[in-house]
Amino acid sequence: MSQQPATTVPTPHDRTSYRRFAKSYERMSLRDGEQRFMNPLREEVVGQAHGLVLEIGAGNGLNFAFYSPDTVEQVEATEPSSAMLNYARERAATARVPVNLTQVPVESLPFADESFDSAVVTLVFCSVDDPLRGLGEVRRVLKPGGTLLMVEHVRARGVIVATLQNIATPITRLTAGNCHWNRDTERTVKQAGFKIEQRREIGWFGMPFVVLRAAK
Repeated sequence: MSQQPATTVPTPHDRTSYRRFAKSYERMSLRDGEQRFMNPLREEVVGQAHGLVLEIGAGNGLNFAFYSPDTVEQVEATEPSSAMLNYARERAATARVPVNLTQVPVESLPFADESFDSAVVTLVFCSVDDPLRGLGEVRRVLKPGGTLLMVEHVRARGVIVATLQNIATPITRLTAGNCHWNRDTERTVKQAGFKIEQRREIGWFGMPFVVLRAAK
């Protein structure tokens, strides 16, 4: 199956502030410390994907290198920001599996019901405008028994850290691409109707991350 060019439609994520964030995120995500932490998580999550895969919020395309042609037929990758897509195109071109890019928010996926075997999400739902609606869309397009594979930073359980997250969130929303440090994404996954099959938590400089595998 041949790789198709990215489809682009203007979205609110094309604002100047978000374009600046995309540029800074590209630099930050390539730092040694960031890659030492995130690359094993990307490899772990992407390595469980199979069949026809939906990647939500592909960003600058750092997951693409980890998809294996032994298990993955094709990746349909969505991303609402054209600035991020500029980086993602370059990485899609060198991926080992076909990657098709579409500029669209997760709340309005342009795919038929029950289309995908797996959905991959890494560091996305902290910044989605309507997380519950977005996860509902992901569930809609997954086949029965389809798998949601996710790495997200989430709201801390401890009162002190959670309070600090609440204080920081108005700032991070403005400066870090609508990132909400205080979101309880795991709870939203359950509210959307997914059944969590595997879960583990990782602490990173006081910010908890969860690695989830959930079934439709």
